[in-house]
Amino acid sequence: MIETGRIRAWPRRQRPMDALLTIAVTVVVLGAPVVTNQLGDVSAAGWAILVIACGAVYFRRAAPLTVTVITLVCSTTYLIMPDPDGPVVLTFAIAIYTLMATGRLASGILIGAVAVVASFYGEYSTDQENLGDLGVVFFAGWLITVMAVGGAVHSRRAYLREVDERTRQSEANREEELRRRTTEERLRIARELHDVLGHTISLINVQASAALHRMPRDPDQAVEALTTIKQSSHEALQELRTTLGVLRQVDEAVPTAPAPSLAHVPELISRLESAGFETDTDIEGEPPESLPPAVDLAGYRIVQEALTNVTRHSGASAVTVRIRYGDDVQLNIIDDGRGGDPERPGGSGVIGMKERAASVGGRLEAGPGPEGGFVVQAWLPLRGQE
Repeated sequence: MIETGRIRAWPRRQRPMDALLTIAVTVVVLGAPVVTNQLGDVSAAGWAILVIACGAVYFRRAAPLTVTVITLVCSTTYLIMPDPDGPVVLTFAIAIYTLMATGRLASGILIGAVAVVASFYGEYSTDQENLGDLGVVFFAGWLITVMAVGGAVHSRRAYLREVDERTRQSEANREEELRRRTTEERLRIARELHDVLGHTISLINVQASAALHRMPRDPDQAVEALTTIKQSSHEALQELRTTLGVLRQVDEAVPTAPAPSLAHVPELISRLESAGFETDTDIEGEPPESLPPAVDLAGYRIVQEALTNVTRHSGASAVTVRIRYGDDVQLNIIDDGRGGDPERPGGSGVIGMKERAASVGGRLEAGPGPEGGFVVQAWLPLRGQE
């Protein structure tokens, strides 16, 4: 059935129930004249109106507004006919309940008001008494109750749909947050592995080259370089096992060495010196007791990555590391190499250092120095990430 230019969705699973309701209403409405022994008093037009009203009930879900109008017209027409009164108004009550329950509140209220006004007009516009004063009031109250129940059903369904939608949205948000955190954790682990292995392997490469070069002329220095390689590789393996142990999440023993910090920067410098670089370290001030661990680790990783880039790309022979503790932690790593492009294709070292600084609310700048070489400057707030 057509309603305001469109057909309302009518699930097939609801049709058997609508058919049973239609049969029940038909039995009640058409059976009333039989029960009251007025079967012969109903005209052919009256029977046609009753059949139309009952049949329309079957389509109440498909076209609630149309069915409500049809049943109202049929009920009003039948009741003003000389045929015996009957419960045909039951079809209108079912229809207007459905109209309200499906959310057509404005239409339902308007039609209900028309029905109430029509009942009062029909009762008091003529000298004939149909329902009586009490009957008219009862009809109005009964109709309003039916409409109120339909409106309450609609509100309840809307509330349940909203709750269901919020539940689905909340679940989707939790899944999205889980994916986001998983991605961030993967990036963090990748950054840790890059910093640890990149620095250590770079030093191993430099030391191995030095050992091969010195082996024929100075075996003692070659042995020293190989010893440094052994120590560096051992430390790298320890940090790698720690990271992989966290990833496995098993109850096996893993190394429990303290996390790297700015206090370990002299060890990085010592390794660089053993690789043949000239170094200059300047530490101004003392680390505050309130130095956040995240800032401490970020500072160490920035220095480590900067020194890794020195051994890999700069062609430098000397490097200066300055650490200043004040209102924030300031880092300066300066080499005397050939400088270079901080956005070098394929490079991720400078990007990783900037991410490190940003992760604790700081910033980092890197680029060729005014007097040559390459300069890395970082400012890390003591309050850490807020």
